[in-house]
Amino acid sequence: MLTADQNAELTRVGPGTPMGEVLRRYWYPVAFTRQLDEFPVRRVRLLGENWTVYRTPGGAYGVVEEHCPHRRASLGYGVVEADGIRCGYHGWLFGLDGTCLDQPAEMDKTSFKDRVKARAGEAQELGGMVWVYVGPQPAPLLPRYDVYLMDGLRDAGHATLPCNWLQTMENAVDPHHVEWLHGRYFDFLGRTLGFEAPKSFQRRHVKVAFDEFEHGIIKRRLLEGHTEQDDDWAIGHPLVFPYCMRVGGAGIDQMQIRVPVDDTVTWFVLYTVHHPEGGSWEPQAAMVDYELPWLDERGNHIVDYVEGQDIMAWVTQGAITDRTVEHLGKSDVGVALMRKMYKQQLVAVAEGRDPIAVVRDPAANERIDLPCEKNKFGAGGEFAIQWINQGFSRYSPQLKELLRLHVDAAAARTEAPAGA
Repeated sequence: MLTADQNAELTRVGPGTPMGEVLRRYWYPVAFTRQLDEFPVRRVRLLGENWTVYRTPGGAYGVVEEHCPHRRASLGYGVVEADGIRCGYHGWLFGLDGTCLDQPAEMDKTSFKDRVKARAGEAQELGGMVWVYVGPQPAPLLPRYDVYLMDGLRDAGHATLPCNWLQTMENAVDPHHVEWLHGRYFDFLGRTLGFEAPKSFQRRHVKVAFDEFEHGIIKRRLLEGHTEQDDDWAIGHPLVFPYCMRVGGAGIDQMQIRVPVDDTVTWFVLYTVHHPEGGSWEPQAAMVDYELPWLDERGNHIVDYVEGQDIMAWVTQGAITDRTVEHLGKSDVGVALMRKMYKQQLVAVAEGRDPIAVVRDPAANERIDLPCEKNKFGAGGEFAIQWINQGFSRYSPQLKELLRLHVDAAAARTEAPAGA
C-alpha cells in the first residue's frame, strides 16, 4: 500500500505537481481531426488546465491557454485567422507561439503588444487526431508509433470517465484480470443472461513476466495449454509510457490511450486499425469515431463487452483510488514495477533529465514499431472476430461493417488454393 502523500504524488497532474511536471514532457491527443475540420476552434482540458486548440485556414494547428491575457475572456470563442487566433471579445490576435500580433483598440506606436504574450504550446495532426504539447521547451518530437501510421480502416471509440488516469494505467500491467473479469465474469454473465461469452479469455495464466524497454514495459503471459513459443509469451505487448497500451492480433492493431484530463477525469480512447490479411478496403475520407457506451439508462455499468468491463473496474474504484488501504499480492508485480518506473521518472525530471519515451531523434522517429503479439491468446483469426463481435459492435454500425471485413478476409483465406 502507499501513504496518502505517495498516492497524491503519483495521481495529481496539475501544474507544479511532481507527476504533472513529468506528464508535461509528452504529447497528448485532445481532439479528432474531423472535429476541427467541422469547426476550427475547440475548448479542451488537459492536465488540470483549460486550453483552446484551433486550426488556421492554411492548415496549421495551434494550442493556447483558454483565457485571453487581456481581460480573461475565452479564446475558445475566438476567430481563427491565417496567423493565429483572435479573441472574440476585443480582437487581440495571438500567433501560433502566443505572441500578441495585434491590439485593434490600442495605439499603433506603443510597444504594449510586445509586452503581452499568451501561454501557448505546440499542436500537430497525426493519424486522424490532433495532438498537443504544453510542457517546457524545447518540445520533443511527436512519437510516430506504428499504429498511427498503418494502412487499413481506422476507428476510435472514446469515453470521458470520472476517475484518475493512474487506475486505468494499472490495468495495463495486470494480466490476471483477463481470465477473471473478461473470462469468468463474462462467462457468468453469458450463462445468466443467455448469450455466449468469448472463449479466448478463459484460459488460466500459468505465469506472467514484465520487461522494461525504452518505451515502457513489455507484458508477457504464458497461458494454460500454451508453450513459451506462443506469441503471448515470446512477444507480449507493451505499456507505452506514460499513458498508453499497445495491443493487437489477427489483423487488428490498437493503441489504448488514457489522457489525464485532470485529477479525477480521464479521456479514454480505443484507437484501432483494421487490416485483415486478404482483406481489401477503400481509403477512408475520415476516421470513424464514436462514443463508447458505459452506462445504461438507469446509470448502471454496461458490462457485456470487454471494454465496458474494464471501465467498470476503473470507475468503481472511486475518483482517485485510495491506495492507503490496498493489499497488493505477488500477482501485482506488474503494478509494483509500473509505480517504480513512474517514481524513477519523477526523479529524472526533478534532476533536469528527459523521462523515458521522450523522442528527440528524427531518424528514430520515422516510424516506431512496437513489439506486439499477432496470434493473441492462441486464437488466430477467431480472436479478431470474437473481439469485434463480442465487443462493442452491437453499439456501432461502423464496427459491424468492420466485422464483415474480417469475416470476408477469413473466408478468402479458407477458400484460397493450396500453396497460395
